[in-house]
Amino acid sequence: MEGVIGFTTLFAGNFAPKYWDFCNGQTINIASNTALFSILGTTYGGNGTTTFMLPNLKGRSVIGAGQGPGLSFYSLGQAGGLESVSLTPQQMPAHVHPVSYTIIQDSNTGASASTPTNNTYGSDSSGGTPYATPANIGLKPFAGNIAMANAGSGSVPLSIVDPYLGLNYIICEYGVYPSRN
Repeated sequence: MEGVIGFTTLFAGNFAPKYWDFCNGQTINIASNTALFSILGTTYGGNGTTTFMLPNLKGRSVIGAGQGPGLSFYSLGQAGGLESVSLTPQQMPAHVHPVSYTIIQDSNTGASASTPTNNTYGSDSSGGTPYATPANIGLKPFAGNIAMANAGSGSVPLSIVDPYLGLNYIICEYGVYPSRN
């Protein structure tokens, strides 16, 4: 499969075609491929005297070099990014969690009942004295908010990996030398 030297593409096979190699960050001897070295240089590593390196795209997404409108600048060969982050309390916006709840008055059902009134057990039927006499008042449901002070993330990493499909990046090592415009 002839291509343009330095051209990088995705390949669905589990092998690199003839004249191509995987983009796995391999160290290449300059003397064995001066044409590819003249295109890549030491952008992806190597000492520039005897060795250079292929791009390492294992487990990485690719982003266009340069700067789009309103976006950050990325230089050719720049690597970065994280698979997960741990949020700190300073990164969490102030917020509340609304909650609704109903207070149910204690029932007069004995503590040994299998299905007490309002699912609330009352005093023990053994004749013990309850700690307090239940008041005969009606409590109404109400809603409120719960606000937590210093609620942090607990340092649990949050995954920020996009949906993915594993394919191989390959680079053309031997083929047509690209001409400049």
